[in-house]
Amino acid sequence: MDFDKETALVEAVFYLEGEPLNTEAIARITDLSKEVVAEVLTRLKERYAAKDSGIELEQISGGWVITPKKELWSFLRERYGKKNEGKLSRAAMETLSIIAYSQPITRGEIEAIRGVSADNMIRLLAERSLIKEVGKKDIPGKPAQYGTTKEFLKFFRLNSIADLPKLDETESERFELAR
Repeated sequence: MDFDKETALVEAVFYLEGEPLNTEAIARITDLSKEVVAEVLTRLKERYAAKDSGIELEQISGGWVITPKKELWSFLRERYGKKNEGKLSRAAMETLSIIAYSQPITRGEIEAIRGVSADNMIRLLAERSLIKEVGKKDIPGKPAQYGTTKEFLKFFRLNSIADLPKLDETESERFELAR
């Protein structure tokens, strides 16, 4: 079966949407069946895998998105990257990694791991929508617990939190000791 029109339609939807779309959303937007959407996604992945293509179809935060190929991003980042993207301080990155690997986690638990106050870093990361409050811990005082967001997944080009690099034993113990 020839899927040229369907492929062009889905490609246009990706161009216009800009946000990751799962198969169900693509099917709903285009009025195509999930099976046809799956075939079209396969075709697009193959098309963009060619050496002369500057883009690729990638799964990020649970959906599909067309992005520049990773090997080109260093050339494109300065002009097309969001302002402040990639400009997290070492302290912010440390706090963010603690949250990502230990979520849900309280401010006090973050501070126990880092050894310094985390108030400013939590505020900064929340303002950038990389973390959010995900609940309250069931202990006296009911402190807020933090976790990562879909923006975090998009920022680091991850499909899910399970795609984070694995920690070695020493690093894992450091995160567990404070809890």
